[in-house]
Amino acid sequence: MLLENKYAIVTGATRGIGRQIALTLAKNGADLIVTGTNDKLLQQLAEEIQSLGQKCFVNIGNIADPAAAKALAVNVEKNFPQIDILVNNAGINMRKPTLDMLDDEWQKIIDVNLNGTFYTCKAILPYMVKQEHGVIVNVSSSTAKTPHRNATPAYGASKAGINYLTQHLALEMAKYNIRVNAVCPGPIETDMSKQWTTEYRKKLLERIPLKKLGQPADVANMVLFLASDMAVFITGESININGGIYMN
Repeated sequence: MLLENKYAIVTGATRGIGRQIALTLAKNGADLIVTGTNDKLLQQLAEEIQSLGQKCFVNIGNIADPAAAKALAVNVEKNFPQIDILVNNAGINMRKPTLDMLDDEWQKIIDVNLNGTFYTCKAILPYMVKQEHGVIVNVSSSTAKTPHRNATPAYGASKAGINYLTQHLALEMAKYNIRVNAVCPGPIETDMSKQWTTEYRKKLLERIPLKKLGQPADVANMVLFLASDMAVFITGESININGGIYMN
């Protein structure tokens, strides 16, 4: 129970990696607020977390809207005595080459992935500053570090922005005993990967040194580690979780 008596927020928790992160934190003793735009899926997740003996509250909202972040802060104040952990997982992707991409498509991805992470951090950090402790884990991507033909340029740019934001906040907030790190998943088996062709999957596996796709649990376990006291001397890092397909 690495997170016993801890209070956490996970954004974008409706499915895939975000859902697994929320469950992993709950299994390790954390009470949660889970956020997203699909009320039905969030309620199902909340019930599963509550069945584990942990409290779980649902917060509906689009993090691209600054008002949603402020509403989340109100939810925290209403239901939790403090906030120990914030996991910024919410994000979107699109698969379009640069010249086919519309201006509003670029803006939407930047708004959700980068601006949404910033808005949420800005809304929750005052609580962490006041209590003089806290952990933020941002879910980035290996695409932030090296280009990927199967991702739109806005996605890589937004995730690279998250990596810089992670470092900046880690530096700025260290004096308040607040740690800020990021995880950078590579090929992970999610609903999106089920859309891949057999040929694409085969070629991808050939490029991965460990010869397998990652699982949502692989990302969730790293988030758990960074959120726990096992990582008290780690801040400002963007950690790859990709089977070795990109190393730095």
